[in-house]
Amino acid sequence: MQSWRAPSVPALPGRGLPVSMHDTATGELRATAPGPTARLYVCGITPYDATHMGHAATYVAFDLLVRAWRDAGHDVHYVQNVTDVDDPLLVRAAETGQDWQAVADRETELFRADMAALRVLPPRDYIGAVEAIPLIVQYVERLRAAGAVYDVDGDLYFAVRSDPRFGAVSGLPEADMVALFGERGGDPQRTGKKDPLDCVLWQAERPGEPAWTTPLGRGRPGWHIECTAIALSYLGMTIDVQGGGSDLVFPHHEMGASEAHVATGEWPYARTYVHAGMVGYQGEKMSKSKGNLVFVSALRDGGTDPMALRLALLGNHYRTDWEWTDAELGEAEQRLTRWRAACVAPAGPPAAPVLADIRRHLADDLDAPRALAAVDAWAERVRLTGGSAGHDDPAAPALVRDAVDALLGVRL
Repeated sequence: MQSWRAPSVPALPGRGLPVSMHDTATGELRATAPGPTARLYVCGITPYDATHMGHAATYVAFDLLVRAWRDAGHDVHYVQNVTDVDDPLLVRAAETGQDWQAVADRETELFRADMAALRVLPPRDYIGAVEAIPLIVQYVERLRAAGAVYDVDGDLYFAVRSDPRFGAVSGLPEADMVALFGERGGDPQRTGKKDPLDCVLWQAERPGEPAWTTPLGRGRPGWHIECTAIALSYLGMTIDVQGGGSDLVFPHHEMGASEAHVATGEWPYARTYVHAGMVGYQGEKMSKSKGNLVFVSALRDGGTDPMALRLALLGNHYRTDWEWTDAELGEAEQRLTRWRAACVAPAGPPAAPVLADIRRHLADDLDAPRALAAVDAWAERVRLTGGSAGHDDPAAPALVRDAVDALLGVRL
């Protein structure tokens, strides 16, 4: 599957700092400490509707990590999936009377356009679930060879207790896991399962639904094993960061980690589990099920500068839950105007401290709001002096512009 075209990234003097991230599994701030190649897996979209601001917040957050790693001198192997066959997509296609593949193709292309407009660096490997079915089958067979798979009326399930570390990613009590599993696509009450939390690996063919002929029988893959198989196939075990929205901590990332541990016999699946907060709108989490969505494409079509959208997202720390409002966007538009005015001034205060501050704040758990504040302070000094103070540097505006572009992804 094709991703999207990469934006140009200006070269900066010097080198960025080692990046530390908050690890969901331990609750601690941990140095990511990748080798020469930093390995990142971020769960992608299920393409049954357009990209909303909650999606955008997650992918912009991990884009900051990619930029900070690259600035620190690492090559970055970034992998992202597209769940282009799954229940929500099939339901949407049935509701609208459209072919499920046409829906998936259309919404995936819209997602690509939104990411390109937001200057999100594309993953090296962008893999759809459908094209990954041979990989998924291989990993289900590895789990079966490990004795961790059983059959319920033709559907193949993963026995989560085959991993003694199951539950370590989320740290949730059993009752909470069962409740969330039921809310987020699981089937804890299904008769015939050995454990309410066991998850489907391969679903046997249902009438009117897509299916593929494989050594597992005709059917289609489960959600969790999709990401596990793709991540292991392209990145291997012990990836540096497994990322996604906080609603994926359980069951998705918990299940994926356990599947990987059992399939490979190795631990850990990921060194650090990083999760972005939820974006709300009108008092509730922004979600397709609630219908309270603010679409990136609709704002772009309405004339909103994508760089203002990106600044609005960066104005909130990636781990916090926050609410999208018109005021948020208005403040971001004003900030963008101030920054652009400052970067076309004939001179400005020294830019090296600004670059150093941006690097320092991003290295500290991607603290974008503080990085933005550093640029704000510089732009305000330019406004007060008009870029004509005797000690101002004619090269400073260009360096700040490049730093904002390379590290924050905002083109001025």
